[in-house]
Amino acid sequence: MKNEEQQHEKNSKKARSFRDWQMPDTYVIIFFVVAMAALLTYLVPVGQFDVTEVTYIQDGTENSREVLDPDTFQLIKNEEGEAVREGIRLFEPFGGVGFLNYAFEGLVSGSKWGTAVGIIAFILVIGGAFGIILRTGAVENAILAMIKRTKGMESLSIPIIFFFFSLGGAVFGMGEEAIPFAMILVPLMIAMGYDAITGICITYVATQIGFATSWMNPFSLAVAQGVSGIPVLSGAGFRIALWAFFTALGIAYTYRYAQSIRKDPTKSLSYESDAYYRNDFEGRKDIEVTFGIGDALVLFTIFAGVVWVVWGVMQHAYYIPEIATQFFVMGLVAGIIGVVFRLNDMRVNDIAISFRNGAKDLVGAAMVVGMAQGIILVLGGTDPTAGTVLNTILHYAGNAVGSLPPAVSAWIMFVFQSVFNFFVVSGSGQAALVMPLMAPLADIVGVSRQVAVLAFQLGDGFTNLIVPTSGCLMGVLGVAKLDWYQWFRFQIKFQIILFVLASLAMVLAVMIGFN
Repeated sequence: MKNEEQQHEKNSKKARSFRDWQMPDTYVIIFFVVAMAALLTYLVPVGQFDVTEVTYIQDGTENSREVLDPDTFQLIKNEEGEAVREGIRLFEPFGGVGFLNYAFEGLVSGSKWGTAVGIIAFILVIGGAFGIILRTGAVENAILAMIKRTKGMESLSIPIIFFFFSLGGAVFGMGEEAIPFAMILVPLMIAMGYDAITGICITYVATQIGFATSWMNPFSLAVAQGVSGIPVLSGAGFRIALWAFFTALGIAYTYRYAQSIRKDPTKSLSYESDAYYRNDFEGRKDIEVTFGIGDALVLFTIFAGVVWVVWGVMQHAYYIPEIATQFFVMGLVAGIIGVVFRLNDMRVNDIAISFRNGAKDLVGAAMVVGMAQGIILVLGGTDPTAGTVLNTILHYAGNAVGSLPPAVSAWIMFVFQSVFNFFVVSGSGQAALVMPLMAPLADIVGVSRQVAVLAFQLGDGFTNLIVPTSGCLMGVLGVAKLDWYQWFRFQIKFQIILFVLASLAMVLAVMIGFN
């Protein structure tokens, strides 16, 4: 009897211990990854490459890009001829990068054209602009009106929206643009009886499936093919088939999940965080929705703004600075309409207040982007001509692939790209760093350079769905008010499915001689 009581008490302690355990916050995870990166600087010698300029033709225009020369790698050595391991210091003054400098230096690194400071500014401006738009109440009124008119047909929206976002990812590399759309579609999905995760799937997940299997993305695919010395936007047939397959898979997976959540919303991992939107809609569902001229003008502003963004990206390769400004203009115009028509009793000061509140909601996500960039800085940065740990890892990882059979080598390339994307999430930046190494390596192991580019695409695109270093992902999660760990718990199953099927796609590409 005494033994049974002791065993019961032991089991109770274990149960309490398990309940009390919490998954570390995203900031905590990044801190430990930075600590591991710092440890690597004591173990791995630094190396560097020379660079060369490559030119390629895209849409009839000659473009050039500076890339590393894979044959020029060398370890940095001291006067005694020993390989140098620099070992990062705990703190570095005067703008240097030490272990504890990672947060600030990460936040201010890069340029307005990309990570980190550009993405951070983009997220905050987008958040502010949509803070104004949502303050008008026009979007909420439109959602409530649409739900009443489409009663019983809600499930049709999932495959349709998913398809078009995937197409956007494939055609013009849609990624950051998913953040503002999530601000509208996440509340819509919750109001329809689904959850925030469904909203993320039909927006951001869809764009990255399109991005990973794109046949004409001008930002990453064109750069990767140009750097690899193969015709830009070639190999479209096989990639279109992959896009159709993975898009259908994503639609089926999302639809099945969404229907299960609609039957029992408490099953959702985002059930508690969804209460923010759910309670708001619950409180208004019996209120008669008045949808006036002002509301219609706000929605027209959003539509016209989206058309403007798509036109700019497609015709003039608009990127982060231009797109952020376009959405800012969209928010400003919506705010003026709100004041003129007194939507939600808006006054002029409400434009400023709602902009500030909208940006405030995404500050956490923006800071993750900067802190994650600190991982790269601790490893020495992405400059191939500088002596860094990252260059050494890149060189030896590439060489390790060369001694394996073609199909296995192609798969290892895909795995390497998947892991490397944790550190360098920029598609075009990763292409410029990795493809000069992988393209000639493909020649050595007996696979086509087209296969090497496909490995880059699939590894880059699919892991964008789960790595906490992705500014786009963290921005969308911020909009959905969902913690990264909760997202990880949902996404890991689908991530494994994507990984297995992408691996099979790599083997198939080798078998059919994809070129």
